[in-house]
Formats: sequence, C-alpha cells, structure tokens
Amino acid sequence: MGMLKEFRDFALKGNVVDLAVAVIIGGAFGAIISSLVDDVITPLLLQPALKAANAQDLDKLTWGAVHYGKFIAAVIKFIIIAFILFLIVKGMNKLKKKDAPAGPPPTPEDVLLLREEISF
Repeated sequence: MGMLKEFRDFALKGNVVDLAVAVIIGGAFGAIISSLVDDVITPLLLQPALKAANAQDLDKLTWGAVHYGKFIAAVIKFIIIAFILFLIVKGMNKLKKKDAPAGPPPTPEDVLLLREEISF
C-alpha cells in the first residue's frame, strides 16, 4: 500500500497535473497551427513559390531511395510554424507589458510625514 500512496501523492501534485494540462492544450494548439500552415499559409505563400521554382511536388523529390523532398518540406513547415509561434509570443508579450503596472504606487503623503516624524 505504501507504494500506491506514494504514486497517488506524486500524480496528484500540482506540477504533474499542470504539466498534463499543458501537454493536452499544446497538442490541440499544435493541431491548430498545423492546419493554419497546411490549409492557409502553404496554398497562399508556399505553392506560388514552388511553382516559380518548378518544384510543385516537393514530397516526390528523390535521389535513389532517399526522399529528400519530404525532408525539405518538413524543414519548411518547421520554419513557418516557428515563425508563427514567434509572432504569437511576441504579441502576447506586448499585451503583458501593457497590462503590467508601471511600478509600485506612490507612497501617500501622510505616511511620508509619519516617517519623517519617527526618524527624529
């Protein structure tokens, strides 16, 4: 019974539960970002660039048994996803700076006067 109690205590700690929630939300957010890249950004930006380079079927590029086109497509997708996440985090940080107070509120004048009287 001791080991089960230890495991229950470990699994119910706040950090483990928070991590589990973060992983689940991260997976859902990853699906949203993948859809954004696959369904919006790729057709609008990447497909015209690939047509201009005469490489519409990037996944089919091979050299013998090596499918380097799939690797190039994965690298491009990673760069696009990383850039989108960068923009999201940058926007969130900008919102945090606006919401954060400039500093501690100024000390009221009566407290300042009391401090001066006590220091004598």
